[in-house]
Amino acid sequence: MVVMTVSGGGRFEKIGSYSRAKRVGPFVYVAGTTAVEPSGKLHAPGDTYTQTLFIFKRIEEALESVGAEMRHVVRTRAFFSDIKGGGEFVRAHGEIFVGIEPVTTGVEAGLTTPGMMIEIEVDAVIHDADGNIDPR
Repeated sequence: MVVMTVSGGGRFEKIGSYSRAKRVGPFVYVAGTTAVEPSGKLHAPGDTYTQTLFIFKRIEEALESVGAEMRHVVRTRAFFSDIKGGGEFVRAHGEIFVGIEPVTTGVEAGLTTPGMMIEIEVDAVIHDADGNIDPR
């Protein structure tokens, strides 16, 4: 069985003993991801739509690092600093997941940085076009 753990280089990963992405067999989990750029600067403060697109790009990179793709995503979870931004998340989510249609949940939560509007995590199952899973 394939077991892969990938670091995203986040400042809390080593201290908290967690990873950006974890794959166990065909199952992939990507940790809560925010719109913090590699420089440490917040991307598009106050803009839920733009932050969502940025975050999904980071998530796509994390998925690829363990052999998965966005088409394998089965669940998304969004945590909003203000649930009123939910519509902008839904718009971006709809653009990214056309034809994939994962289940999704959104909740309002306290986020760590002023201007940070959203944090997203995903679960994926690696499968072929017919939905068949290789359990390795």
